[in-house]
Amino acid sequence: MRSRRGLNFARKRRNMSAHVMKEIISWMTHIGIAVFIAFILVYFVGMRTGVIGVSMENTLYSGQQVLVNRLSYLIFGPKEGDIIVFTPNGNRNTHFYVKRVVATPGDVVWIKDGKLYVNNSIVDYGYDKIMDAGIAENELTLDEDEYFVMGDNCNNSEDSRSGNIGPVSRDKIEGRAWFGLGKGVSYSGFIK
Repeated sequence: MRSRRGLNFARKRRNMSAHVMKEIISWMTHIGIAVFIAFILVYFVGMRTGVIGVSMENTLYSGQQVLVNRLSYLIFGPKEGDIIVFTPNGNRNTHFYVKRVVATPGDVVWIKDGKLYVNNSIVDYGYDKIMDAGIAENELTLDEDEYFVMGDNCNNSEDSRSGNIGPVSRDKIEGRAWFGLGKGVSYSGFIK
């Protein structure tokens, strides 16, 4: 008999061992977990915005970038003293505002003789004499989801004292500014 030589298109089947399958599944699981963790970090902590203007000087400076922690306010709201990032009046077509929370829901805010009063106590964040009391010229009681915010450079800040911004509702708050980044600025690091 003659043997036939030539092209043979029949494929030889290879069996994959159970060990190789376990290894592939293990790698795919690890990659999936890494992608999920990366997504969570980027979504909740990876948002970044810039500071526009001088309203937060001497803490943050114009042009400085801040990272925004969205995760921190999912369960608990902002605390007095936190620096937050929010959209004024919920307008997502404008830039984010970066301001300090000076009063929380239920607090009574009042600016008298250039001083900030919260619940009849003077609050001092190192502000100069406040020249414009705005809507806080009379006592203002915050609703259950409202926060009163001011810039650290209060005499050069458009904030909750302004009628077109007013108290900031919680659903307008994007997150807490928690890390300042920037070239040529005197402050860079964790924001307290």
